[in-house]
Amino acid sequence: MDRTFQVDLRGVVDLLSHHLYASPRVYIRELLQNAVDAITARRAHDQGARAAIRIEPPDVTGDGTLRVHDTGIGLTEEQVHQFLATIGRSSKRDDFGFARHDFLGQFGIGLLSCFLVADEIRVLTRAEGAPAVLWRGFADGRYSVTTEGQERADVGTTVTLVPRRDAGEWLRRDTVTELAGLYGSLLPFRVDIAGRAVSGDGPPWQGGAEGRRERLVEYCREVFGFVPFDVVDLAVPEAGLTGVAFVLPTPTSPAARAGHRVYLKRMLLAEGAEGVLPPWAFFARCVIDTSELRPTASREALYEDALLESTREALGDQLRGWLVRLAGRSPQRLGEFLEVHHLGVKALALHDDEMLRLVERWWPMETNAGRMTLAEFRAQHGLVRYTAQVDEFRQIGAVTAAQGIPLVNAGYIYDTEIVERLPQVEPGALIERIEPGDLSTAFEGLDPGVELAKRPFLQMAQRALDRLGCEVVLRVFDPAGLPAMYLTSRSASFAAELRATRERADDVWADVLDALARTDEQDRPQLVLNYRNPLVRRVTEIPDPQLVRLAVEGLYGQALLLGHHPLRPADAALLNGSFLGLLNRAVGHEE
Repeated sequence: MDRTFQVDLRGVVDLLSHHLYASPRVYIRELLQNAVDAITARRAHDQGARAAIRIEPPDVTGDGTLRVHDTGIGLTEEQVHQFLATIGRSSKRDDFGFARHDFLGQFGIGLLSCFLVADEIRVLTRAEGAPAVLWRGFADGRYSVTTEGQERADVGTTVTLVPRRDAGEWLRRDTVTELAGLYGSLLPFRVDIAGRAVSGDGPPWQGGAEGRRERLVEYCREVFGFVPFDVVDLAVPEAGLTGVAFVLPTPTSPAARAGHRVYLKRMLLAEGAEGVLPPWAFFARCVIDTSELRPTASREALYEDALLESTREALGDQLRGWLVRLAGRSPQRLGEFLEVHHLGVKALALHDDEMLRLVERWWPMETNAGRMTLAEFRAQHGLVRYTAQVDEFRQIGAVTAAQGIPLVNAGYIYDTEIVERLPQVEPGALIERIEPGDLSTAFEGLDPGVELAKRPFLQMAQRALDRLGCEVVLRVFDPAGLPAMYLTSRSASFAAELRATRERADDVWADVLDALARTDEQDRPQLVLNYRNPLVRRVTEIPDPQLVRLAVEGLYGQALLLGHHPLRPADAALLNGSFLGLLNRAVGHEE
């Protein structure tokens, strides 16, 4: 035999309060939604019907209750039994002869949320041509319906809340006024609290053209707390969406949670909705009103579906269009924007050709010839040589400049990807990645006679650094004031990491790492000594092997420090030992 589910109303209320709604304050929103939907339903049949919502807090009613009056369509006794006593059943689907789309909420669950702050809910309602009906619901699951003796001449509904002992603060006048203003400020119907109107004149972006920007700037300051860099109009007809985006005037982290204010048919849905704009648009905060996007069950966020995805893309396109227009009409303002929010634009440029062209033309990057845009760099030098890490640029930027090799620092976030994507949108663009290890081939070699004469010195120098896995070479390069450079490639760095890891690993993993390390035995970092430097030339003439070792170790340590290379424990010990050894040789010592 089939049986009917038994519902524990207290359990349902507990579920709502702890798992569905973020706060009891949503009860005001649900009451306003029901009132707005009732008025909408009535006006569908009688366009001249009065549209008003009146809220009376306990200090007005005088009996400790809160009352909400509306001039909506009202309910008959049959509809009261059918909808108010059945959880989850909506009176707004087809019962009033038009689509569910025209309504904000769902009567059953919405009214149930009032039990978050009330022990008893009374609904006094009258439909056209029907007697008034009083429904009384209690938090323990009981309800009653009566029709006799109820005096309500006007069509509409009055909801009365009898507060719980621990929820009186939620029904106080100042709290109710604040919440009603928060949720209902954009409603198209008048909402009064004790004679004071809290609903506004509609969305601020839909006002007259005169003084519009000033109004929106002031609105942004009140809502988000900042004066925007610019205001961008938003509209997505398929989502019934209008609104504005406010561009932040200060930098913000791409990882920061961007909260947007979302209204559903002019009722506030969420103050901090996420996922409204694409992730790259973290530089904007928006306020939107939509009629087609779906809310989640708690009605505090937007439901993720295909329409929201297409809406997000459309809003991203509109922000992208604003950037393009800004570049065309006010390059100086675009430059100011990029100084603040270049990360968002560069993130977009990774997959958007138009934005890539904008970045190439307008965003200045660091080079060894000063800051300039990629377009300017290409115009002056043709080939775009670049480093993929900031440390690499620091190591070789000045030296490459001295050799007449222009170089771009593409080590900052997204810069390498942007440079490497450039030939896809500019077929004539030429790029070349430079690693520090590549520089040794660009340096001038010694004369054969000099190189032969310096071979004994190189052998002594090599013995000094063999234990560190570093190769010593003599070259000639500018600037002459730089005595030595430490150059390494990615593969050499990887091999060094393998060797360091192998020293800490157990026997099994050491054998595995040995096999991997053997493939890179010939690819070692280099200490390049500059024979053009007077100090280096004097060092190469020292006959004492011990002093050569100390000098080469000192030059090795200095090259590491000047090149911003990390110091391993062995490097630090070597640098300290060479310093003390040279100091000892300089001052002499007693036997």
